Amino acid sequence: MDNRNYNRAEDAVNNVKWKVEEYADRAKDYIRDQRAKNQEPTQEGWYERAKDNVSDAWEDTKDAVSDAWEKTKDWADDAWDSTKDAASDVNNEINKATN
Repeated sequence: MDNRNYNRAEDAVNNVKWKVEEYADRAKDYIRDQRAKNQEPTQEGWYERAKDNVSDAWEDTKDAVSDAWEKTKDWADDAWDSTKDAASDVNNEINKATN
């Protein structure tokens, strides 16, 4: 994977990844939201909200990594073909020189 695609994938993860200090703030937001709806906040509900965030981050990461794979795979195939062509050219030149 080239560096630009790797950086895009990493940025996608970092943009949605919750840092440890953000968990407490997000938990407080969840509790406030539930109370505003006159509902009891639960640990299970909090886990569901956190799980949804992780799922979104995984989907974004998977898309970026998949794009990088497709671009890199084609590049690798092209590089291999170019290497084989160059080796064949060298072999032909050697044969011409030794005949």
